[in-house]
Order: sequence, then structure tokens, then C-alpha cells
Amino acid sequence: MDINEWWGLVGRAREAAGDRADDRDLPDDPLPGALTDALAALEPAQIVDFAVTAYEVTASAYRWPLWNAAYLIEGGCGDDGFMDFRDGLVLLGREAFTRAVADPDSLAGLPVVVRMSRGESGWIGYESLDGPVKEAYVRAGGAADGFHAAVEAADRGRIRAGEPGGENWDPEDADAIGLHLPRLAALFQAQGVSGGS
Repeated sequence: MDINEWWGLVGRAREAAGDRADDRDLPDDPLPGALTDALAALEPAQIVDFAVTAYEVTASAYRWPLWNAAYLIEGGCGDDGFMDFRDGLVLLGREAFTRAVADPDSLAGLPVVVRMSRGESGWIGYESLDGPVKEAYVRAGGAADGFHAAVEAADRGRIRAGEPGGENWDPEDADAIGLHLPRLAALFQAQGVSGGS
């Protein structure tokens, strides 16, 4: 699937969710359902293409600097948590995603991150894009038990990164955080909400 078309579908879902599109912590989060609705209008094969492209997009965010930012924002972040974080970051839209991958400190400008730094409710992560995508696949006429096999077949042969890219540092070292993520450090360390403490 063309990357512009892919991001266009995410954008369409965000528009449908309106002013509640940027926080996955809502009890009635409208964005996953809006994404399902946008995708369900496609053919099952196109939905499989969307899923494969989603893996590629989230793989582009598999970077230590972003992981360390997620660690600070969420007060800790393991493998599964970073997968959720990247899936949720996709749902923030192309501009926020691209900016965060290039400069994780830019996350300090997101209202949901500011709320989280104050100990208020909010969450960037989303447990899995597979849920709404699979639901759309079924609604479009695909077999529920065939979704993962179809995605795996379409994705076959792609090489996945074994280790995150970019520079790594200790996400619990206040000096390193201040050096690499100064805006996020100002938000979270000022509040005493530093990752791991």
C-alpha cells in the first residue's frame, strides 16, 4: 500500500474521532472504531496491505532514543510497552509520528504528554493495531481465522531489525535524559516523575 494512502486512512479515522483523537486513555476511545470503519470500506486484500505497511511504519520507530523517551513518559517501558507505544504513536497521525521518530523530545509538545507529566490521566500507547485492522478485515468479508495467515504471507521475506537503531543511554540517568531529551526532562523531572523512580 502506498504510504500516502496508508497515512490518509489514519488521518480519516482521526478526523472522525475529532478532538478525542490524541488520547488512548479514554474509556470510550473513538479512534480504534473510526479506524475500523475507514478500513472496512476496503477490500480484504487492501486491509492486509494496510497491516503489512503498519509493521513497516512501526518498525521505522524502533529506535533507542524514542524508546528512552517512552520510558521517561510512561515511568518505565519494556518490549511490549514499546510496541504499544509505537502503535499508539501511529494513531497520533503522520506529522506527530514523523516528528517524534526524528526528534523524540518533540513529544513534550503534545497535550497528552503534558497531562501525563502532571500525573493526570492520559496515554499514548495502544495495545495493538491488529485489533481494529482484523475487525475491519472480517467486516469486509475476510475470514477471521485467516487474517494473520494472510498478513504473514504478504509480509514474507521482509527482514526485521534485531536491535533498535540510534544512540542508546541509560533512561534512568537524569544527566543523560537532560542531555538527550531536555524538554521531556523539564516536564517529568520537574514533577519528580522520572522514569523508574
